[in-house]
Amino acid sequence: MLRPWAALRAARYALPRWIERVVPGPGPGAAARRCRRLNRAGLSATLGYFQSGKARPDDIVAANVAAAGFLAGRGGDVYLSVKAPPLAFDRARLRTIAESAAAADMALMFDAHAPKDADPSLEAVSELLAHFPRTGFAMPARWLRSRGDAAAFRDTSARIRLVKGEWADPEWRGQDVEASYLALAARLAGRAGPVAVATHDPVLAEGALTLLLAAGTPCELEQLRGLPARRTMAVARRLGVPIRVYVPFGPGWWPYALDKALARPYLLSWMIRDRFGPPRDPGPDAGSMNPGTRELSPAAVAMDSGFRRNDGEA
Repeated sequence: MLRPWAALRAARYALPRWIERVVPGPGPGAAARRCRRLNRAGLSATLGYFQSGKARPDDIVAANVAAAGFLAGRGGDVYLSVKAPPLAFDRARLRTIAESAAAADMALMFDAHAPKDADPSLEAVSELLAHFPRTGFAMPARWLRSRGDAAAFRDTSARIRLVKGEWADPEWRGQDVEASYLALAARLAGRAGPVAVATHDPVLAEGALTLLLAAGTPCELEQLRGLPARRTMAVARRLGVPIRVYVPFGPGWWPYALDKALARPYLLSWMIRDRFGPPRDPGPDAGSMNPGTRELSPAAVAMDSGFRRNDGEA
């Protein structure tokens, strides 16, 4: 017989799997309608498919193709975000999705995954860029390799979504994630390709967006639908920056969302603070930027200097 804490732990990890069996996730049609409503409200959208645990690669391709089809000829600003590892990085399947997105006038983004998946993901991005120049990818700030990836893709047409990163880098040794985020933004500042600042931290968002705007880089704020966004969206509007909302769909979405909610006991207080707190609450990461001057903090400057040294730059 399981001890009480062991039983609770088992139930915590079993609950998302149970939800997948009994609660259907939003389908491509419903997600496409949500994107159109966002567009009518003046917001851009990202459409991202979350597959079930038993999904076959061809099922994933079919769901993405269907989503693109629902939005073809509708106008608005929506792009498709794909997860390459469940497709085994299969070039033919990825190209099929890219072609469907292009036919619907949508860009194709690659979501971030574990560090071990980075090389095959970015190889696929590089191959698709030659034929689909709006192809892009997520760049995690908590990965040391992102230093080199920023340099490699800086002068390409690739869209870059700057994220903190969900999966840990085994080489990460407790560096300041916010400083790394701002240093990557500084490194990408000045590129002609677009950069999405994907964070729900209003101070970090303002710091990164300010760096990109000052260099004339096209940029936007990207937010995951369902997470607190009032304060970050207020920052984007004050800076005159477009806002994009990531709209998840598919049978794997509710299990994923529930799992993350159970892993984040602070989420409720975060939502309350975002809803009722001051629009520019500095939050726990305010030390990453000097708000008065909007310059990189010493930690971020040091991080960026490390980037340049590791990349062989002066």
